[in-house]
Amino acid sequence: MDKKSFESEFLQAHNKYREMHGAPPLQLSRQLCQSAQEWADQLAKLGTSQHSAAAEGSIGENIYERTGKEPTADHTVDSWYSEIKKYNFGSPGYVPGTGHFTQVIWKESKEVGVGVATDGKGRHYVVGQYNPGGNIDDPESYKQNVLPAGSAAK
Repeated sequence: MDKKSFESEFLQAHNKYREMHGAPPLQLSRQLCQSAQEWADQLAKLGTSQHSAAAEGSIGENIYERTGKEPTADHTVDSWYSEIKKYNFGSPGYVPGTGHFTQVIWKESKEVGVGVATDGKGRHYVVGQYNPGGNIDDPESYKQNVLPAGSAAK
């Protein structure tokens, strides 16, 4: 899949889930796409998954890693969203193993960018970056930003 098609599919997959949870649609950011691509390229060189320095600031970041068949944008976002089964909406807050899901639907995030790279061993890296980043470690932030499916957009 070409880069523009992947970006478009990635954005649509996010916004499908965000709409279900009452979060406004994300916009694709060229700046975040460039930053995410640079980090995906770096991960392919390193041969490992780790968060970028950008993710230590105000930018949120999700990373997907897969060997073999090249991942689609839909599959990538679906895998992140699948963490919903571990999230407890009745007790909002950080839950291990749910950070990709909560970032996808984080209501206050406005922009997203994506980069994809493959290393010499057939390992694929997809990096999504978000502005502003989600997963603020405060239960009230989760309550306001990680809404149950069926919530009306405000």
